[in-house]
Amino acid sequence: MMHSVESRFIAIVCSAMLVFVAPLLASFLAISSERVARERLQNVELLMEASGEALGKPIWDFDQDGIERIALSLMNASDIRAVTIRDTAGNILAALPPGSPGAVDGKSLETAISYDSVKGPVPVGALKVVVPTSGLLLRFSKDEWAILGILLFAVATVFAAALIGNRFIVIRPLMRLTAAVEATRRLGSRHRVDWNSDDEMGALAGNFNAMQDRLEREEKELKSAHARATETYNLTPAMLFSLDAAGRLSAVSDYWLLATGYLRDEVIGRSFTDFIDPSWHEAYHQRSKAAADGHDISELTLPFRKADGEFMTVLILETETSSGEISLSVMTDVTALKQAESRNHTQAITDHLTGLLNRQGFENALDEAILSADQCGMQLACLFIDLDRFKWINDNFGHAAGDAVLRQTVERIQAALRPEDVIARLGGDEFAILIAATDVAALASEIGESICAALHEPMPITGNELFVSASVGVSVYPTHASGASDLLLKADMAMYARKRDGKNGLQVFDAGMLDAARERHEIEQCIEAGLKEDWFEAWLQPIVSLDDGQIVGFEALMRLNHPDKGLMPPGKIIGIAEETGTIGRVGDRVLEKAIRHLAAISALDGTQSTYLAVNFSPLQFELTLPHKLAALLLKHHISPHRIVVEITEAVLMLDNPEVHAVLKQLNEFGCRIALDDFGTGYSSLSYLNRFPVDIVKVDQSFTRSLSSGAADVRRKSRMLIKGIRTISHQMGCTVVAEGIETDEQWQLLRKLGVDYGQGYLFSRPMPIDGMLTMLENESEAKASTPA
Repeated sequence: MMHSVESRFIAIVCSAMLVFVAPLLASFLAISSERVARERLQNVELLMEASGEALGKPIWDFDQDGIERIALSLMNASDIRAVTIRDTAGNILAALPPGSPGAVDGKSLETAISYDSVKGPVPVGALKVVVPTSGLLLRFSKDEWAILGILLFAVATVFAAALIGNRFIVIRPLMRLTAAVEATRRLGSRHRVDWNSDDEMGALAGNFNAMQDRLEREEKELKSAHARATETYNLTPAMLFSLDAAGRLSAVSDYWLLATGYLRDEVIGRSFTDFIDPSWHEAYHQRSKAAADGHDISELTLPFRKADGEFMTVLILETETSSGEISLSVMTDVTALKQAESRNHTQAITDHLTGLLNRQGFENALDEAILSADQCGMQLACLFIDLDRFKWINDNFGHAAGDAVLRQTVERIQAALRPEDVIARLGGDEFAILIAATDVAALASEIGESICAALHEPMPITGNELFVSASVGVSVYPTHASGASDLLLKADMAMYARKRDGKNGLQVFDAGMLDAARERHEIEQCIEAGLKEDWFEAWLQPIVSLDDGQIVGFEALMRLNHPDKGLMPPGKIIGIAEETGTIGRVGDRVLEKAIRHLAAISALDGTQSTYLAVNFSPLQFELTLPHKLAALLLKHHISPHRIVVEITEAVLMLDNPEVHAVLKQLNEFGCRIALDDFGTGYSSLSYLNRFPVDIVKVDQSFTRSLSSGAADVRRKSRMLIKGIRTISHQMGCTVVAEGIETDEQWQLLRKLGVDYGQGYLFSRPMPIDGMLTMLENESEAKASTPA
């Protein structure tokens, strides 16, 4: 129950009067009553004493009338209710009121009556009076009652003044203030208090009115800001919406409604999950957990159902207030972006030329295939395919022809595959295939052989029939590999093993290839260390005239002298150096040392006309090669005509304009060109006419055939060597036979008209120190003079 301020004020004033004024008034009455009673008693006693003195003579004279007159005068006193006069014998001389004296209640006062005779005071009787024993209030006289009334009136006047003052000074402004507050609460408008005074209530009313004015301004500003915010909210070209703590839509922008097709009344109050597929509810709730973990803004992409039932992919960015009671979110239609992203992803994992998966797509498919194989208990085979001679087609027929070859290759490979098999182009002319089956090894081998057979057939490209073949490596999961990368790596290793063994065929991975890979890795490390620590050396093998056995030149041969492993096989080192791209640095190191050795040999008598033959890899034929060679020759004072550049058919098969330019510059510079391993290629004879060849070197396989046990082989070898010698001499070329190991071979080659020769019969390759020692001790190679 509400209590008014006025009732509380009255209660406080009454309590104060009861606690403080009433006790003081009671104390005043008690003290005043005692004083009045005491004064009256003293007056009675004085009256009795005076009456006693007055009664002495009448009693002595037995003046009854005088005694009665004195008794009557005593009765007239206001505080005496009964009077009794006795003589000394106890006889009642007068008694008022008449009757029994004991019938009147009160307090008895008695005094002796004496007569002053000549002999002195003589007792003649006694005076007894009865005074009333009245209450506290009865003791006061009218005057005292008047004073008390005046006092009570003053107190009541003060009380009334306090009430009236409180009513006008406090209650009335408070009531007006309360009315203004209540009107503000009920009506919403800012009411003021109509009260002006110079006291605290006036200040309160003034402050209230000032507060109302300020609140009214702030309310107007807030409404204006809200209107602007709402306008901005609705005019912003973004799908804005707000959610309450329960995840229900509390506000949506006009653009949100326009984009989704809903009406505002249809969506306000509905849960946001009503507009997304149930399969996405868990993901949507997880976004709230992510925001609760300390992220200021949660982000989620999901499909949103529009009013027409279609779905659009939206990106939702949501932020919550500090209290978490409401959130503000922006929803962006990213359907086109997701479609573009999907297209980009497809393009990112697809080879643009063939439409197959690229390396990235294949690696993803490989991971999924291994998981599927584990779940289904199946095996997985990976086929790694590399086309043979594809670079030659690109270089000789152009990249357009190469692209056509790749597309036909894909068609032929796909014809050999099952629909469920996965094929990808890893890059260049490399392809990979995934095959899943219970007995996958046999199936993979069968498919691989079919692919090799299909690719062996000629391809009609731009009016030409081009031939390619394929080297195929196969590895099986989990037999050969424990993971995706390991499976692809081992298929690649099997493919390279097939290439090293002659290309055009299929090779299944075996554990021995790991040893070959480790050996290859060790050789790669040795090559790098050899370049860094200068382990590469240029050994020399003499080239002699078959007529008289005199040394006419030297062939520089690369050797890697490892401090722990000793001399390492040069063939493997050269092959790996060409594959890794380090052959250029190795060739430069060997070339510089070989020319330095020729300069050292030239210091000996009779060696100034000898030449130096240096082998060059196809990768060394760069435009800077003539300049490097010229700088070295100038440094060591060697004439260019003493340098023979040995090239293989592989260099000429490149048919590279840059190679042609380098060979032309070397020839113009004065160096001679030697064609090594002549007779083992496809069209060696044409090179003698197309390139500036000065020396033809007969391959050592023909030299060994001269000593064959089969007469037919010996006969054909002699015919081939004789034909090479005839054609070469007619072209103005010198002929050098390689691999001479016996006197018989020497004599036969000399009879066939071969000019020079080299081999173990004359000398093995040796370091420069050994060669200098041999040249100082002997003037010709160690061999018997032919008969």
